[in-house]
Amino acid sequence: MTGLIGEFESTLDAKNRFLLPAGVKRQLPPDEARFFVINKGFEGCLSLYPLKTWEPLIARVSKLSDFDPKAREFRRFFLNGATPVEPDSAGRILLSANLKEHAGLEKDIVIVGVGEKFEIWDSNKYKKLFESLSEESFSNLAKEIMDKTEN
Repeated sequence: MTGLIGEFESTLDAKNRFLLPAGVKRQLPPDEARFFVINKGFEGCLSLYPLKTWEPLIARVSKLSDFDPKAREFRRFFLNGATPVEPDSAGRILLSANLKEHAGLEKDIVIVGVGEKFEIWDSNKYKKLFESLSEESFSNLAKEIMDKTEN
């Protein structure tokens, strides 16, 4: 698998549902496109994990020590809002009000493949994210991050 990639537009309806784009579904085997966990992401987005990706992640989180205050804090914040979801018969996923508020989602959203999961962004917020990073800044960031992975 090449990882989950691409940008896909969708729209929230009046009941806080969005249609899972065909481009998202095509990247997953049919049995994996039915069950997801949606969670609060970093930088004000949501993370949409295929169940196959979520299971090893939650296994790692579950192994954290209850006797470590930082581990307890991380677990509480990371799992806050995590919700199992599956598309309805029309292919729509329902968002809780809590998750919608966290990501500041209005109507137009962008679903972005970022390796092992998808991120869900408010369309305007997503555009601003890229407007704030110059090509030179991205080049420097790429060098800094990618040089760390060469070892």
